[in-house]
Amino acid sequence: MAIPRKPPFHGPAILSYGFRPFFLLGALYAGLAVWFWIALLSGGVDTASRFPAVDWHIHEMLFGYMAAVLAGFLMTAIPNWTGRLPVNGLPLAILVAVWMAGRMAMFLSGYLGAVPAALVDCAFLALLAAVCAREIIAGKNWRNLKVLLPVVTLLAANVWFHVEVITIGSSDASRRMALSAAIMLIAIIGGRIIPSFTRNWLVKHQPSPLPAPFDRLDIATLTLSAGALVAWTFAPAYQPSGYLLFAAAVMNILRLARWQGWRTFPDPLVLMLHLAFLWIPVGLTLAALRALAPTVGEAAAVHAFGIGAVGSMTLAVMMRATLGHTGRDLKAGWRGCLVFSAVSAAAVLRLILALGIQAEWLLHLSAACWVVAFLGFATLFGYPLLTPRRV
Repeated sequence: MAIPRKPPFHGPAILSYGFRPFFLLGALYAGLAVWFWIALLSGGVDTASRFPAVDWHIHEMLFGYMAAVLAGFLMTAIPNWTGRLPVNGLPLAILVAVWMAGRMAMFLSGYLGAVPAALVDCAFLALLAAVCAREIIAGKNWRNLKVLLPVVTLLAANVWFHVEVITIGSSDASRRMALSAAIMLIAIIGGRIIPSFTRNWLVKHQPSPLPAPFDRLDIATLTLSAGALVAWTFAPAYQPSGYLLFAAAVMNILRLARWQGWRTFPDPLVLMLHLAFLWIPVGLTLAALRALAPTVGEAAAVHAFGIGAVGSMTLAVMMRATLGHTGRDLKAGWRGCLVFSAVSAAAVLRLILALGIQAEWLLHLSAACWVVAFLGFATLFGYPLLTPRRV
């Protein structure tokens, strides 16, 4: 079902669909926040935040950048699912303003105080969940109500994040809970769009065999993954959690293999989605090793999930959605491939650092690759996002 386009929207193009402001602002924020984070570590700058520097960085990647891209995706996908007109104009501007207020509240939380900053920051995900629920219910699209569970889980994780910092001085389980919600969203939505886009491409170019349809293996994988991630959230060093996580990793590899991704090499825009999903079993395996072999630190799984799965999948989806919904050809081009390669390199380099090679230059190089990826996306797609759709 195509996105409804009547009655026509006469306001600024940036407010015509949710993906436009949230993809652009999210990418800019992701790049600039990590740039600032490296300067913060070097002692050259400081924030007015009451959060420890590491927690500010973690929070803004999870509940700043990731939440923005999630909003952009849902505000664009839900009209497709429901047949209703998209949220645009003033309501969309209000949603964007609430997100921006949250970023300022986190930066200035030392002046605002813990509770006011938490209320302003958490308002965005609460409002997003309410808007999504209203649109899905009004469209009687009951089967997609399940996407609200990870959104609400992300909101709960944000509240918990603030509580942990206030009570014990730093975040712990809340960051794992947020990443788990993000991974489940990728597993659910990725499990819909990746085989669909792959099937569409293969039908035109290499029609046999096609990706396996959604079946019991997918349901079993999603169920096992959810249980394993709950175990990781609350008992990351517990040995049985390790076995669950490893089993979930194997199931996700099997699920990904059924989608025929290796045959899409001629189309990088499709291949990117498969490569991004691959970070899920990588992260699950590293989380399993954390429980089964204590020499592997938690940072390995956190960055495999955060930079690898979330960073590369959101970037791949943003590129495809921006091209498709602004009337451009669905071709990554060498610049798009460079942007995706940069975020992939950031994940690999950070993983090497997390697995025990102590070299500060690796951290800086990883951060530089991340900055190149997201500021590169903003540069490459800024004009399409700011201007009306091509006809």
